[in-house]
Amino acid sequence: MSAFSRNICSIATRTVRASAIRTARPIASSTLSRQSFRAPTAMAASFSTSATRRSNAPPSGVAREYDPEIKDMASYIHNTPIDSDLAFDTARWVMIDALGCGLEALKFESCTKQLGPTVEGTTVPNGPKVPGTPYILEPSKAAFNIGAMIRWLDFNDCWLAAEWGHPSDNLGAILAVADWISRTNRAGGSLGNGKVLKVKDVLEGMIKAHELQGVLALDNSYNKVGLDHVLLVKVASAAVVSKMLGLTEAQTRDAISHAWVDGQALRTYRHSPNTMSRKSWAAGDACQKAVDNVLKVMRGEPGVPTVLSAPVWGFYDVCFGGNKFSFQRPYGSYVMENVLFKVSYPAEFHSQTAVEAAKKINATLKSMGKSAEDIDSITNRTHEACIRIIDKQFKPMDNFADRDHCVQYMVSTMLVFNRLEATDYTDGGEAATSQLVESLRQRIKCVEDPQLTADYHDPSKRTIANALTVTLKDGTVLDEVLVEAPLGHKLRREEAKPEILKKFKRHLEIHYDQGRIDELVNLTEDLNKLQDMDVDKYVDLWATKQVTTKKVD
Repeated sequence: MSAFSRNICSIATRTVRASAIRTARPIASSTLSRQSFRAPTAMAASFSTSATRRSNAPPSGVAREYDPEIKDMASYIHNTPIDSDLAFDTARWVMIDALGCGLEALKFESCTKQLGPTVEGTTVPNGPKVPGTPYILEPSKAAFNIGAMIRWLDFNDCWLAAEWGHPSDNLGAILAVADWISRTNRAGGSLGNGKVLKVKDVLEGMIKAHELQGVLALDNSYNKVGLDHVLLVKVASAAVVSKMLGLTEAQTRDAISHAWVDGQALRTYRHSPNTMSRKSWAAGDACQKAVDNVLKVMRGEPGVPTVLSAPVWGFYDVCFGGNKFSFQRPYGSYVMENVLFKVSYPAEFHSQTAVEAAKKINATLKSMGKSAEDIDSITNRTHEACIRIIDKQFKPMDNFADRDHCVQYMVSTMLVFNRLEATDYTDGGEAATSQLVESLRQRIKCVEDPQLTADYHDPSKRTIANALTVTLKDGTVLDEVLVEAPLGHKLRREEAKPEILKKFKRHLEIHYDQGRIDELVNLTEDLNKLQDMDVDKYVDLWATKQVTTKKVD
């Protein structure tokens, strides 16, 4: 039985393994210190919840100390200024790229049918607007809409470490709340500090959300205990949004604690046999819950101080095998400065370099007068995360979600059609129904190279390498094609910027007239002018009278 199963399914019969908790790796932050505690002694074989609560309860009127990890997060949000020009410049590109990906998702009915108000026709006074739509919603529902759009096509930014994720998912909560604050205060309200926020406030919020999500992911693998990375979106968004709404540092601790205490999403919807479209709106769901938790705290709901460390009932014991989080570095602006952009292909990030290698192989095959039909087999020398997430050589491709998380399918599609687009994942599409794609997919074998895995985790490299070796049916073995860093990696950032802008323009095309496109592009290229713009006025540029879509699924 797995560690996850032992901790969750058998919690009623196991004893507290205090020794395992005592030997967990120490937190590598100077401000974090281990809280000591005694495991309850009356739990040898079964638990009495009432007795446990009485024995661990603090004396009446005595405030409990928060877990140091949560105190650190709240302190960073309230007390750490961001003075990195590189971080703000990168955040600008992340924001327009994420919003552009959201517009592209509106082509898909599977996305648009999840959007809008809970009750059709509802409009909220001074509510935030949803880009590319006419919707004006209450803030948590707008956070869901924007978060789901951004994440739908798996085309926004990415962070790869012990845990994976997409930090721009947090923009769903940040932009919705910033827009709501600004519209309310412009109308005479007093949300937060009563001012109308600037786009720079959104960019700073993004930098801090990226940092919380990314640093919590560096050494700590949530996927290995079956949890989905959107947990970190909920935590990061709650922290940032709480400060935007004017909560105190103590209230931010409260909000963060509720994000950890929520029942967390399982990763099962990202993996066979349950791969499904929920993975596309999971980040929106996390954004919505983050905003909802903050609003509850804003109304006076207290927090859960030892939500992480409480014996038996805390996150560490219930969900993390009794281990505490490990921290590789203090919070700053490292994650935004090093985040990865998906520039070339709407594909799970661990496959980006494999698809780029396949495109190069296509050129070689063409120069030889050959094509994908002449390929006998392919070996992909890769890193461990690629194998664990998207190595699905013989698994059935039942839907869009299966295909965009299968490295073999993505490589085969590029080799057969010399392209990889979002429409190539749809049921009944040219790629999905291609017998050659399916046959070739099952002849691509992934093999881990420990050095590529080490480079993936190396803070000075963080490469995401794939290396394809093709054997033809006539016995010819082509030279291996290795791509270590995809376009959009920090090592190729300047090379990527013109392509990010082209991608952005493509995503705007069916939604706006040329004048509006030019206005949005010109703002993007002038960081100072963009940062100084009022958030609500900026969001107004993205609103439309109706959802413009081309039905492709």
